Amino acid sequence: MKNTAMFLVWFTTIFLVVLTVLASTAIGFQWYFLLVILGHILVVVVVYKVLTDNYTTDKTFDKFFYQDHSIQRNQD
Repeated sequence: MKNTAMFLVWFTTIFLVVLTVLASTAIGFQWYFLLVILGHILVVVVVYKVLTDNYTTDKTFDKFFYQDHSIQRNQD
């Protein structure tokens, strides 16, 4: 993935975590509502950027599976 897509993913993640913390503070409802709407827009933009990113790989699902757990596959 390009640096812009990864930057957007990290920025949106940090923004949503901060927004969650702000929910327990005494900020005004209008400001919180505006930030929630901005968070929704950021999520949509991130999904669009990640899905339309020109990323290619030579790894296949059959050979590497999900890469989160080593499994033994039958090589018939």
